[in-house]
Amino acid sequence: METKIFQVEELKEAVGLLRQGELIAFPTETVYGLGADALLPEAVKKVFAVKGRPSDNPLIVHIADFSMTKKFVENYHPLTEKIVEAFWPGPLTLIFPIKKGSLSPVVTGGLSTAAFRMPDNKKTLTLIEKTGDPLVGPSANTSGKPSPTTASHVYHDLKGKIAGILDDGATQIGVESTVLDLSGEVPTILRPGAVTKELLEDTLGIEVPLDKHLVKESETPKAPGMKYKHYSPDTPVLMVKPNDWAKALAWAVAENKSYGLLATPKIAEQYASTTRFVFADDSIEAATRGLFSGLRALDEGESVDLIFAEVFPEDHLGLAYMNRLKKAAAQKYFEV
Repeated sequence: METKIFQVEELKEAVGLLRQGELIAFPTETVYGLGADALLPEAVKKVFAVKGRPSDNPLIVHIADFSMTKKFVENYHPLTEKIVEAFWPGPLTLIFPIKKGSLSPVVTGGLSTAAFRMPDNKKTLTLIEKTGDPLVGPSANTSGKPSPTTASHVYHDLKGKIAGILDDGATQIGVESTVLDLSGEVPTILRPGAVTKELLEDTLGIEVPLDKHLVKESETPKAPGMKYKHYSPDTPVLMVKPNDWAKALAWAVAENKSYGLLATPKIAEQYASTTRFVFADDSIEAATRGLFSGLRALDEGESVDLIFAEVFPEDHLGLAYMNRLKKAAAQKYFEV
């Protein structure tokens, strides 16, 4: 199969392919998604096959406007309207209880809930609107590997496996959406993202707990990205605390291990390495935007034995960055 790169003027062709049950990757503000018509179970099955994704892992349903959820949702949490007004379109996924039989178990992972998101990308919103049905859209990559933040990342992983990719350049945020569970009494964050715990609490005026449970391989996750290990390159990753950089690099040299640095300019300027991916600046926003690109670049470039990655405080956007980095590193820090 030839994988075509679609520009915005070619949307009609992409829509036709989706309606025929083909897969089209699409851009969002977070990462690129692998799109299939959510109401065509056989098309959705292709998503799992192409990604090598466990079939019990539920998929996020992408919509063009809130009204598209009404066909599926059994009942809405009392805070839904306030949340939607504040954060949609945007990097926030909402989990609702759904009407029995309204979505295939292939989409929901067999759960009685489903996840919905309205992405903040005009090309993709138009794609969904013209298709006429919601689109499932897990990250458009090989399952478990770093998520794609450019069309070229998607092409690298899925060339010849999908019909096309709608290109809109690099994503702005760089990590997947926040997942907020609204199927129970208390809104609960299942996956942190750019809509932070602090932002949700300020908007809603209540405490919003974070579910820190790490899902084992034998469990069915309620939302994507909850596994213990995920987003991982083939090259082992070690997280490095601020005061451990000199020790980490000295240890690598003593052990005759080649390494790459994934770090801010502040750190990269202090420690010499011929192989590195340096974030655009020292901010957490730049680190989050560059995390998956950096992991991919270091994994696919000059061969190294391991990747040393910079850590950030686990608050605000840093919570999302560290959530992804910890899983990419299988929770492992450099330790003397």
